[in-house]
Amino acid sequence: MDTTGAALNPTGEHGPGHGQPVPAASGARAPYASDPALTRGREFGEPGGGVRGPRSAFQRDRDRVIHSIAFRRMKHKAQVFVAPYGDHYRTRLTHSLEVAQVGRVIARSLGLDEDLTEALCLAHDIGHAPFGHAGEDALASALADHGGFDHNAHTLRVLMRLESPYCTHDGLNLSWEMLEGLAKHNGPVSTERPLPWALAELDRAFPFDLTRWPSLEAQVAAVADDIAYDNHDIEDGLRAGFIDLDQLLAIDFIADQWRAIERRFPGTAQDRLQRELVRGQIGWMVNDVIAETRGRIASEGIVNAMDVRQAGKPLSGFSRGVSEAERRLKRFMYDNVYYHPQQKRTAELAVDLLQRLHEAYAADPALLPADWQAALPESQPGRARHIADFIAGMTDRYAIRQYTAIFGPPPEELSNV
Repeated sequence: MDTTGAALNPTGEHGPGHGQPVPAASGARAPYASDPALTRGREFGEPGGGVRGPRSAFQRDRDRVIHSIAFRRMKHKAQVFVAPYGDHYRTRLTHSLEVAQVGRVIARSLGLDEDLTEALCLAHDIGHAPFGHAGEDALASALADHGGFDHNAHTLRVLMRLESPYCTHDGLNLSWEMLEGLAKHNGPVSTERPLPWALAELDRAFPFDLTRWPSLEAQVAAVADDIAYDNHDIEDGLRAGFIDLDQLLAIDFIADQWRAIERRFPGTAQDRLQRELVRGQIGWMVNDVIAETRGRIASEGIVNAMDVRQAGKPLSGFSRGVSEAERRLKRFMYDNVYYHPQQKRTAELAVDLLQRLHEAYAADPALLPADWQAALPESQPGRARHIADFIAGMTDRYAIRQYTAIFGPPPEELSNV
């Protein structure tokens, strides 16, 4: 993505307003940015404060995520399309890398802490089960009597309890600011109704101040996620044949951009024009978020990082016009890609596969690997949740291999992983 060149405005032309390229900041830290020197700390104390070399607290967070096993597993977890559809489609890992790239651009332009933003972007999907949201549905059903399953809460569970490379404590022992941002990935969390069990347990251990808005870095990471999947899933949907260009161009603001691109690059192959369209869409949205966020910061009189949390509203997001356009694009993608009949069929098969795996492990724990057998709680709900932890950590193809070993080959739609 290149957001330093001229982005297209909603009419598809170069022009004023949120479509204009927004100059990058000089690199100085803004007063409302998160400061790693002022972090609220980590759940577990570390010798010497955990300092190794010149890295800040947030740089260490990012590096701990990148070096984790759970992060590497995302390379074989579905984003939208399960692995049989080909090697050119996004996975959870490539999606997370793209989110981080978008997030860094926005954070740098606003003078935010780029390392915290990047770390949040890289880790935000680490709690997803195999097969994307179908996997989450399967585990939620399997744990219906034991507290359910929520992938955002499981992200925290992975990072705070399950991924444990250190000898002195469980988890990666990330900074409070990092964990808070992940806990509030979609904004403040209401405590008026029961929390997902995993989030409730972790919040008791290391409270996340759930009812307030998180840092600007966390807000930027959330909107970067929307920008990345809104646009990259278009590219994957076109590649899969779930949508065609004519359908996409029925959306007026995309049609305007397409006509402008055709004028700029006459005679260019359609596949290149389609990629230019996606790039232009991303640039347009990124520049809009930067300009809109600056405007909200100014209008709310935000002076420091605490003001961000006490504002009582999101400070980073799309302008009203782009927000409406983005919602229309999402509706189109849900109608034509995410709920495509072929996708729905694959999701149904994936749900059945994971539910049967959970039932098999519950009925015969000897099917679990030795280390997971040894740690299996004796009673519920811990027993069912432990099995779900194992399944949630699987990649798509590992889940299919485990299923095949117990039940034989899965349906053809899932058999080529």
